Amino acid sequence: MTIFGAIGVAGSGVTVYRKWLDAVSDNLANMDNATRTSDNAFQARYIVAKAADNGDGSQGAQVAGIALGSAQGRVVNEPDNPLADSEGNVRYPDIDMASQMGQMIMAQRGYQANLAVVDRAKDAYEAAIRLGSNV
Repeated sequence: MTIFGAIGVAGSGVTVYRKWLDAVSDNLANMDNATRTSDNAFQARYIVAKAADNGDGSQGAQVAGIALGSAQGRVVNEPDNPLADSEGNVRYPDIDMASQMGQMIMAQRGYQANLAVVDRAKDAYEAAIRLGSNV
């Protein structure tokens, strides 16, 4: 693999991890959104990644799709909520904050690691150029 190949692979990883961070932030931002019990709850988003197969020998990762969580959510009794049904129930997304925070940390670390690879490959490329220029 060349230096440019390393940058390409790490760059594709950065994209996947950025999408993962976007999904986690959407989930966290919507975890307290109440809806009527007759409506669907916000569906958590989960990124599905796969190895990139570009057909030209290049490698990396790519987002294969987005999996959605349950639309059933969880029903909570909140009679004072303006969206409550006749029994005083509302529907919330079934999103666990602890799980989402753990996913956020993993995605953030993966993102940082891939950026570090890009930075190291850039440094190696610059050093190779300096060797050829007798500076």
